Amino acid sequence: MSSPAKDSDTPKLEVLRKRSDFLAAARARRQPVSSFLLQARYRDDGTPGIRVGFTCSKKVGNAVARNRAKRRLREIARLNLPQLGKPGWDYVLIGRAGATAERDFAALQDDLGYALRRIHDASGPKTPRKPRQKSEA
Repeated sequence: MSSPAKDSDTPKLEVLRKRSDFLAAARARRQPVSSFLLQARYRDDGTPGIRVGFTCSKKVGNAVARNRAKRRLREIARLNLPQLGKPGWDYVLIGRAGATAERDFAALQDDLGYALRRIHDASGPKTPRKPRQKSEA
């Protein structure tokens, strides 16, 4: 038995593991949807792959709830990012309390498609946000 042939022009997903990559994505574009927050940044390092990271804070729930939410985020990314994501971009999906683990799976996929369209349809390159100045009051 041979395994089915994979589409060679579909970019492979790589997983973000370094904290610095997550912090760089946090300073870039963001698109909230009802079930998660999508952060995205163009790497500009010449590598064509799509990189993706997942995170859920303790606000999402205990370890079981966080892991369930991350498994669902990983699956929608695996199914949709190769077609909808752009090579050379990093994406971070952040789970939301009471939404990511309970939302219908098809709706989760729709949310990802919507968020990616909004991220990539933004007019022109977005500059990173500047730190807020403390006001003297």
